[in-house]
Amino acid sequence: MPGVLAVVTARDEEGSIGLTVKALRAVASIDEVAVVDDGSGDRTAEEANAAGARVLSLRRGRGKGGALEAALDRLPPAGIYVLVDGDVGDTATEAEPLVELVLRGEADVAVGRLPALAGGGFGIVRSAASWAVRTGTGLRVDAPLSGQRALTREALFACRPLAAGFGLETAMLLDAGRLGFRVVEVPVIMRHRPTGRGPSGFVHRAGQGLDILLAVAPRLVGMR
Repeated sequence: MPGVLAVVTARDEEGSIGLTVKALRAVASIDEVAVVDDGSGDRTAEEANAAGARVLSLRRGRGKGGALEAALDRLPPAGIYVLVDGDVGDTATEAEPLVELVLRGEADVAVGRLPALAGGGFGIVRSAASWAVRTGTGLRVDAPLSGQRALTREALFACRPLAAGFGLETAMLLDAGRLGFRVVEVPVIMRHRPTGRGPSGFVHRAGQGLDILLAVAPRLVGMR
């Protein structure tokens, strides 16, 4: 059984998934890398496999949270899970300090705080998510939307069933904080593809905001 398993949930990331997998495999503390192909229409699965990942392909897209939830019981068990986005490429090596913090027992959930991204949004969704986490748990977090995190098996599985879609990360922080797990943010020099400020970017952020609202609302009113 691997001690540390990196899990990358990806859809249509053939251009970056190979680099991401290779970078994660280069991290000494990570024992295995798995890619959950969320119904991709491109060569994401093939590129991930060629780079040395264990690949689990879902026949239809379930969204980020749904894909991870569907995959967890089908992946090999681990003591620590590392969650990384498929588009971070060779900067995925920056997951190492997150893993090390959890391995040393200094955090149950280590969240990567990325540098400000040129071409990103205006921070409205991020600010709303930070407010929700603070309101629900008292935790003050700067990067509630970050998909780059390492956490113990106990913390991850205590948050199940995981929130759907892009509500995954914010809901996970709410659940982990309410359950008393130690959450620590760590600066990491990672980069990922900006969504931009054009129509497609606004549509993406609107969908992200809706997913977060649907995930946090029942948690804030005590229904989850």
